[in-house]
Amino acid sequence: MTKSPVHFTDLRVAFEENRQQKLARLIKAAGMGDIDFKRKFAAIKIHFGELGNLAFLRPNYAKTVADLVKEFGGKPFLTDCNTLYVGSRKNALEHIETAYLNGFSPFSTGCHVLIGDGLKGTDEVLVPVENGEWVKEAKIGRAVMDADVFISLTHFKCHEAAGIGGALKNIGMGCGSRAGKMEMHSAGKPSVNSSECVGCGRCARVCAHAAAVVSSGKAFIDHDRCVGCGRCLGVCPADAVEAAGDESNAVLNRKIAEYAAAVLAGRPHFHIALVMDVSPYCDCHGENDVAVVPDIGMFAAFDPVALDLACAEAVNRQPVAVGSLLDRRDRRGGDHFTDLFPDTDWRLCVEHAAKLGLGNLEYELVKM
Repeated sequence: MTKSPVHFTDLRVAFEENRQQKLARLIKAAGMGDIDFKRKFAAIKIHFGELGNLAFLRPNYAKTVADLVKEFGGKPFLTDCNTLYVGSRKNALEHIETAYLNGFSPFSTGCHVLIGDGLKGTDEVLVPVENGEWVKEAKIGRAVMDADVFISLTHFKCHEAAGIGGALKNIGMGCGSRAGKMEMHSAGKPSVNSSECVGCGRCARVCAHAAAVVSSGKAFIDHDRCVGCGRCLGVCPADAVEAAGDESNAVLNRKIAEYAAAVLAGRPHFHIALVMDVSPYCDCHGENDVAVVPDIGMFAAFDPVALDLACAEAVNRQPVAVGSLLDRRDRRGGDHFTDLFPDTDWRLCVEHAAKLGLGNLEYELVKM
C-alpha cells in the first residue's frame, strides 16, 4: 500500500518569512490548492477555545487558511458545533460571543463564524455512516454538511477521554450536534437534574415520543419511551437535562471515527494540525495547564488518519516538559498519552478510521 504523504515544517522562521507565511507555504506544498474551490463554500472547522483557556490556536492561523481559500476562489467560513456540557459555547449566541472574545472576528480572520448546529444545537442533518458498527446515522450540524469543501484546522493536544485531541476528534466530536455529542459520550439516555429544572415544559413539547413529562412543577424523562434523540438537551433553558456520559473510552473513540466518516464522505477535504502548546486536557476546559512537551511544528495532509498518527508519534518522540502534569505521572508505558491517562487508547480511533476507509496507517513525512 502506498504511504500517505504528511507535510511537516517546524516553527522556526527566518527574517524573510513569518510563521503565517510559512504555514501558507506548507499548505500549498501539501496540495490544498488542487481542490476546486471556485465559488464553493468551504467550512474551516476549528475550536474557538473555552473562555479562560489560552492554549487554543490563535486566530492568525485561521486567517492564513481563510485567505488561501479565497485565493483559490472559495468562500470560507469558520465553524464549530455547540457543546454538550454547560460552558460558554452551549448555544450559538454564547458560542459566537466566545469566538469574538477569543479573537475570531471577521475583522481578524477575514471570514465569518457560523455555528454548525444552529442556535440551540438542534439544527442537524442525519448522515448515514457506511459500515458503521456503533453509529448508523450521525447527527451532524447542518451548516457543516451544507459546505462544499471541508477543512479541519486542529490544535493537536492530549485528551482525558480520547487520548489525543487530533484531527479526527476535531472533525467527529466537533461536528456532532448536541444530540450527536450525547450519542458519542453516552450509552444511556438523558435525565433531568430536578434541582435545576424550572418546570417550563419545553422538553415535553419538543419530545416526539412523550418521554419528557412535567409533574408537580418538575420534568422527568421516561427511559422506557426515550429514544435518546437529545432534542431536550438543546431546548432546556436551565441546562437541567443532562447526558448520561457513561460510554467507555474505547467505544467513544470508535464513535468519533464513525462521526468523522459521516462528515467527510462524498466531498473534498483537507487537514492541518499545529502541534504547539500541547496541553494535557481539551481546549473545552475553561483553563489550560502547561504544555507537556516542547512545541513541535505544523502538519498538513489530505489523509486525517495519517495526520493524527504523524502528530502523535512526533509528540511521543519529544522529551517530557519539566514540571508538567506528564512529568508528575508514573511513566511506564512509553506513550505520553497513555502515561497521562492510562484508561485511554488513542490508537483505537485512528485504527477504526482506517478500517472505515478514512485514511492510511502508513505515512511518509515530507519535511519542508
